[in-house]
Amino acid sequence: MNKKEMIAMILAGGQGSRLKMFTENLAKPAVPFGAKYRVIDFVISNCANSGIDTVGILTQYKPFELHNHIGIGASWGLNRRDGGAYILPPYMSEKEQNFYKGTAHAIEQNKEFIDSFNPEYLLVLSGDHIYKMNYKKMLDLHKKNKADATIAVIEVPWEEAPRFGIMNTNEDGSIYEFEEKPENPKSNLASMGIYIFNWALLRKEFEVCETEGRPKVDFGQDIIPSLLGQGKRLFSYKFKGYWKDVGTLSSYWESNMDLLDMDNQLNLFDSSWQIRSHNKSLPPLYISKDAILDNSIVSDGAIIKGVVRNSVISSSVEVEEGAIVEDSVIMSNTFVGKNARVIKSIIGENVMIHEGVHVCDKDGGLYSVGNNMELRGEISE
Repeated sequence: MNKKEMIAMILAGGQGSRLKMFTENLAKPAVPFGAKYRVIDFVISNCANSGIDTVGILTQYKPFELHNHIGIGASWGLNRRDGGAYILPPYMSEKEQNFYKGTAHAIEQNKEFIDSFNPEYLLVLSGDHIYKMNYKKMLDLHKKNKADATIAVIEVPWEEAPRFGIMNTNEDGSIYEFEEKPENPKSNLASMGIYIFNWALLRKEFEVCETEGRPKVDFGQDIIPSLLGQGKRLFSYKFKGYWKDVGTLSSYWESNMDLLDMDNQLNLFDSSWQIRSHNKSLPPLYISKDAILDNSIVSDGAIIKGVVRNSVISSSVEVEEGAIVEDSVIMSNTFVGKNARVIKSIIGENVMIHEGVHVCDKDGGLYSVGNNMELRGEISE
């Protein structure tokens, strides 16, 4: 097999406990997003658009939907003989049978897979973030700095910094300290969970940790502090584009609503950086003569007979006459009956909202309905 300059490993085994009503039967990266995508589509598309042709996807929690969605990577042009997309669930070795215990442990468990491509650099990615990034630019900076590892960072509001792993850097971008969720942060540069490592160095670090009995479970808690302690050259790559961790209901809703702003950096209609997905063959969208459709994204197979404003509507959703949907995200195969109201809500897949039902939060907040629910009566709040 030909030597690869860099391959990517996507960590896609997360449960997404804060999105529990939508992740009961599928992993967080497989959650539907933006009317026709799944969350993981963004990071896989970033790899393809960055010219990375070898991608390992590490799955664990309820992976069937994710495996079915990715397949052999054909939707992203990754179905190739020299490289491709590889699904990598945990497996039993001669020594142990373990689930992935953390980010670093997942990579370490697949070192033989990585070795088979003999890469000079390893790109480690999270499969549950929404953003568009050219990883080649990050690699160029990594090489320019002669770095041992480069970590993508983004400025976050100071009041939110204690929620993140924070990188403290020098003027040249070199990292001198990493703090995991500090109470009093010295910086607001948050780690994005995107790493480029010199593979030989990282592999050696795994071996030393094994020999010395040191933990090698998590990059943020174990590997990065260890490399800093050894005086290795760690640099930051400051990202200034759109980035959102959709791990909460509010952030998931906000990110979907952001898609409705055509001037947003996440613009899905940018032909120079297409976000691809594996989609079913469905009939086109139908809009009846009396329907009103305003500032919304609606996917194939949907039937709109009522009013839809400022909303993201997935495939095969039906909105009946007299129904009003505003400021909402509705996932596939959901029915909104006549004269129903859905206001500022996230509605899961395969939901039946009967005639006249009002779905909203009485205090004006965000309301959510899980998958496979049936709503009857006058008001659900």
